[in-house]
Amino acid sequence: MANTPTIYAGTVGQSVWCSKDGGDSWDRASEGMFPEAHIRAIAASPDNPSILFAGTETGICRSTDGGDNWHSLESPMDKMQVWAIAINPNNADTIYAGTCPSAIFRSTDGGETWKQLDVELADECPGVPIIPRITTLIIDPSDDQTIYAGIEIDGMRRSTDGGETWTAGSEGLSSLDIHGLTVVPGNPKTLVAATNNDVCITTDMTNWTPLSVKDHYPWPYCRAALYLNGDAERVFIGAGNGPPGDEGGIFYTRDLGKSWQRSDIGMTANSTIWCFANNPAVSGWIMACSVSGQLFRSTDDGDSWSKLDHEFGEVRALAVVPS
Repeated sequence: MANTPTIYAGTVGQSVWCSKDGGDSWDRASEGMFPEAHIRAIAASPDNPSILFAGTETGICRSTDGGDNWHSLESPMDKMQVWAIAINPNNADTIYAGTCPSAIFRSTDGGETWKQLDVELADECPGVPIIPRITTLIIDPSDDQTIYAGIEIDGMRRSTDGGETWTAGSEGLSSLDIHGLTVVPGNPKTLVAATNNDVCITTDMTNWTPLSVKDHYPWPYCRAALYLNGDAERVFIGAGNGPPGDEGGIFYTRDLGKSWQRSDIGMTANSTIWCFANNPAVSGWIMACSVSGQLFRSTDDGDSWSKLDHEFGEVRALAVVPS
């Protein structure tokens, strides 16, 4: 395949794996980290695809050689699970990380030093035996000082000053259990949230409207969210019948949820579709995974999909980088 990118997969129990042929073959890429690490987030520098960050169950790691070698970065996250990583597309030295227990950290020197940001977050989930965690961090594509955080189970937080201050915006959500966020540009701008029982949208970043996807999907448990710009403009949602579930699929809308189509991935996935990955520098490519290890690839902006032969035990993170 022309312009074949490098793909990284973060697993629970098998650390990081790398494919240099677009997913056809895979090798472990975890030298320097615990080989059975739990990886829930992977992000590549927008300036240099050889620089990668991975969130583990004991802090954050960095590679400067495309995943061949990793080094643990000393930080206040050292004994915390890192669930989300976002890198400023206009300033790769600025990196945000979200953890379990819930906290948000920022580095402004490429990961050398980290500061915990001042954001009010729940420290428990009443009636639910889990610890709150930052499941997703995204940077607004039109304003790199605006950052959105989705928290399980604590709703949404937003900063408009690069993380210095944060406000809550969770009114009307179908559930405070946010799993994925994506921004749809426009006037007005729309923020889309995938929750454990629906997809919700907001244009004022405070008041949400549930879309009642149970009327369109076989399962309302939603996990991954990805907005694709350009001629193929649409919002993709990864869904399934629970965490992890034993069925899953990909759905998309071109009209912010007024209508939905189901992507043909050739099968019903073996569990909930957990995450998507794409990269503006890699035209046409989208990767998706089920949490129970299946990988799916599109090279035409999601118009068609194929399942990869290789399967993992559990996948929580993907990254697509130019080779």
